[in-house]
Amino acid sequence: MPPLAVDLAATADRVRELAEEVLGAQPDPADPGSLVIMVRFPTGQPTPVRLRVEDSAVQTHTQVLLETDAIPHVPYFFWFMGPILRSANRRAVGWVERALRAAEAGEPAPPAPKRPSLAPPAPFTALESISLATVCAVTAALTFSGALLSQNAGYVASAFGASDTELDTALLFSRAGVLIALVASAMADRKGRRTLMLVCLGGVALANGLAALAPNLVVFTATQTVMRGFASGGLIVAGIAAVEEAPEGARAYSVALLGLAGGFGYAFAVTLLPLADLNDEAWRLSFAASAATVLLLPSFARRMAETRRYAELAARAAPRGRAGEVFDRSYGGRFWVLVISGFLFAIFAAPSSQLTNDYLKDIRGFSGLDITIFRAITQGFPGLAGIAIGGRLAETRGRRPVAAIALFTGTAAQMIFFLYGGGILWLSSAAAIALGGIAAPALGAFSGEMFPTEIRGTANAFLVVAGVTGAAVGLLFTGHLSDQLGRGEAIALTGVASLVASLLVLRLPETADRKLDDVSPSEV
Repeated sequence: MPPLAVDLAATADRVRELAEEVLGAQPDPADPGSLVIMVRFPTGQPTPVRLRVEDSAVQTHTQVLLETDAIPHVPYFFWFMGPILRSANRRAVGWVERALRAAEAGEPAPPAPKRPSLAPPAPFTALESISLATVCAVTAALTFSGALLSQNAGYVASAFGASDTELDTALLFSRAGVLIALVASAMADRKGRRTLMLVCLGGVALANGLAALAPNLVVFTATQTVMRGFASGGLIVAGIAAVEEAPEGARAYSVALLGLAGGFGYAFAVTLLPLADLNDEAWRLSFAASAATVLLLPSFARRMAETRRYAELAARAAPRGRAGEVFDRSYGGRFWVLVISGFLFAIFAAPSSQLTNDYLKDIRGFSGLDITIFRAITQGFPGLAGIAIGGRLAETRGRRPVAAIALFTGTAAQMIFFLYGGGILWLSSAAAIALGGIAAPALGAFSGEMFPTEIRGTANAFLVVAGVTGAAVGLLFTGHLSDQLGRGEAIALTGVASLVASLLVLRLPETADRKLDDVSPSEV
């Protein structure tokens, strides 16, 4: 962003005096001829704007140049983040111009500018920006690959001539991939976040490549069991890395960006869904596309650095990954709250997410194209808006109230989705997605913030087991009651467990506005 030139009807000395007395400007240590004005947004940390007075031939007029620091390059997502970062800088510079003119006229300063919803609430270093962007790109690839199973489940069942019961059994069996996710998450405490993310992405690509060639449902299910394990493990480690590498005051924001990246990957999986309508075997094309993500590994490996907190532990050979510490008195209470709430939430989340397309296709008569349009309308903008709002609210209003309220109301909306058709179907889906997006940054931050660096991966491995166990219960419950109550009614009934989970979240300690090392200090 080039400097903004501002002409003021005042002498150069008077301009400097106004900047210092009214706007709190200070000399720039890097450039003695400039002043630095810290523009304070209503939320987040202030943005520095540099003011430099230019020589003027007219002594009663002064030209000043206003500029901000160059925005950091964000690999993979600069097309998305670049305009947001530039917008935040423009607002800061614009406010300084208005404030200077008001000071010159003897008027009060204008109200503080509003920071763009997706602008960072705290400054990222260049290394932090590159690292987080790469983790987000890995998350997008993993989410895309992991979403293909639920998106194409009905088409796969049709291609292999499987019944609803056989499909439910296959989905349930694929949950055994938790063993891989368990190992991957725990190994992240011993081998590092970077290594495990790269390994998991490679495993997912290989598994889905084999799925594209599967001759029957048994082989397909085996590949998806492996895929689910690597995808779950990789996403868990990515969430940990995002929390560890985020600057203080931006942990929930980083998790929100991770959610947006995952939403992008999920949207790509939905976009490919109409391919499955071409013929009975066309679903294989989407899985082949997932296998191609292995080509991104060299780029990810070059840009992804190990998180600073983990690197510091490893450098001094501190003990890491000891499972017994997860149950230590310091963290045991919060651990069990997360375990129980994760178990209950998964009872509803698993059948709700995995069987939505099946429900729309079989109960509501949607085609693949219909489902794509439906998801684009009800999940695209609502999901993006929800995550953006949730990331900000989690930092300014606290994790607990945001997570609990959004999860409770979002669950209620999703239950309604499975009970009614017509316009209510569309409205309830959009509401559920938006509210789920609001809850996601706070919930995601909790899982990384509740434990110290040396056992963060190990603790999350146990949370994976709780979630998969709950998912298995939910899928079994839904499969057992679908014939008696109906598919939609059975899924909606599992939502009661998620409502209870939302209340348990209130028992977690509040972590907003607290340093990560104060929330969960390392013992070594």
